[in-house]
Amino acid sequence: MPSYQAPLFLTELLHARSPSGYESEAQAVFDHYVKPAADTYTNDALGNRIATLNPAGDPVLMLAGHMDELGLIITYVNKDGFIYFDTIGGHDRTVISGRRVIIQTAAGPIKGVTGKRAIHLMDDADRKKVPEIHEIWIDIGARTKKEALERVAIGDVATYDHEFELFHGSIGAARAFDNKVGAYIVGETLIRLAKENKKLAAKIVSVATSQEEIGVRGATTAAYAVNPHIAVAVDVGHATDHPDCDNRKYGETKLGGGPILCRGANINPKVYQRLLAAAKKAKIPYQFDADPRPTGTDARAIQMGRGGVATGLISIPLRYMHTPSEVVDLEDVERCVKLLVEFAKGLEKGDYAHW
Repeated sequence: MPSYQAPLFLTELLHARSPSGYESEAQAVFDHYVKPAADTYTNDALGNRIATLNPAGDPVLMLAGHMDELGLIITYVNKDGFIYFDTIGGHDRTVISGRRVIIQTAAGPIKGVTGKRAIHLMDDADRKKVPEIHEIWIDIGARTKKEALERVAIGDVATYDHEFELFHGSIGAARAFDNKVGAYIVGETLIRLAKENKKLAAKIVSVATSQEEIGVRGATTAAYAVNPHIAVAVDVGHATDHPDCDNRKYGETKLGGGPILCRGANINPKVYQRLLAAAKKAKIPYQFDADPRPTGTDARAIQMGRGGVATGLISIPLRYMHTPSEVVDLEDVERCVKLLVEFAKGLEKGDYAHW
């Protein structure tokens, strides 16, 4: 049986190092794959990538997936050349230390490791504590502050040196499935719609958004610029099919169970119903998530854009979110692309999902 082949577009996005505010590597990948398929293609002051298909279409459909990821930003170097940092995005402090990292510098990538005091040098009380950020450092092998600052600069950023790998069929691990899968899905949806070359009613605008991890900032400006009637944000959601996860608190979703369709105040009910109908029509398995408040995704910014946008949210089931080894089934990613293609083709002129 042949091994599962991950799409090259997705693979390159996963390898791209793109902490919030430093998305240039992911931008370059999106540019390479999506720009040739688009009728128009632009960027903006926040670093968003905005690809448009069928620019005279109606309604305007915006698809958004953020391309930024977690990272570390250098804030201080001590006299012995050890580098201190702050976090970009919501890190779990228990998994930061003991990691290999890559620092992006003006002269190219620099490798290092995150360090803290060894367990042998702690008393019982210290062993029970989660280290504060200022108690962890990056070691690049420098011996002095001067030597370190010849190689790195304050404001340079680092990412974990954990690369994408398939470890069982279509199931793989990567440091930034959150949310390179979303950026891939919205870009790939536009590419496939362009290849089908079938008449669309809707104008399709696929946006790889920036700075989601620090407050959905790219989606806020992109929603204003695109001015969509309908939007679907694509992000990752928690797969709750692993030990130590109480379904009574977090619902029931599983890896390989298909895209997760969200319901709640952040979601336009007509958009939800049409996403559900598209999944059924295309015979795509799906799951549900209920969120009573604005979601922690680009959907919360897009819904409130200008005079309001009829917004939906699709999530890819993911285990171990915001760790260096997030786990996704790539079959769920492919299913999400097919779902959005079906949804986009089903939109009719003048249908803005008002209710």
